[in-house]
Amino acid sequence: MRPGLIPFVPDMPRLRFQALHSRDAGEAFRLALTRDVRGAFNIAADPVIDPAVLADLLGARLVPVPAAVVRTAVSAGWHLRLIPASPGMVEMVLQIPIMDTTRARRELGWQPRHSAVDALRAVIEGMRRGAGMETPPLAPDSSRRRIKEVTTGVGTRP
Repeated sequence: MRPGLIPFVPDMPRLRFQALHSRDAGEAFRLALTRDVRGAFNIAADPVIDPAVLADLLGARLVPVPAAVVRTAVSAGWHLRLIPASPGMVEMVLQIPIMDTTRARRELGWQPRHSAVDALRAVIEGMRRGAGMETPPLAPDSSRRRIKEVTTGVGTRP
């Protein structure tokens, strides 16, 4: 996975999510443990990741694509065992709420040091280098295993 490898990003209005670097998550956790606070805190870095931000990050172009087309493509890829994302993932991604992080910033004094783009860039770089752990789909050789699954029929049902 590297910039330029993915030619386009589907431009769908509800495709938006937040990202956070693990170090910023750890710092928020540390602050919550060392402050006299109660309850849950929403933590996320800015900016909200949308299709335009993704396209810029991946060196791809934006292409308007109806959500129904993306759902159909993901479903086909899932059933052909070409991609590890189930069809329900599309709907989940399109319905992710955007969290308000004001309370964490105010009560914990928390500020992310890394932007959401930096966090996502770190994930992409880790995937490109094969830095994942032995968990599908982040295992370094997951693409080779996926090809083997398709050719040998592993996981098929009677």
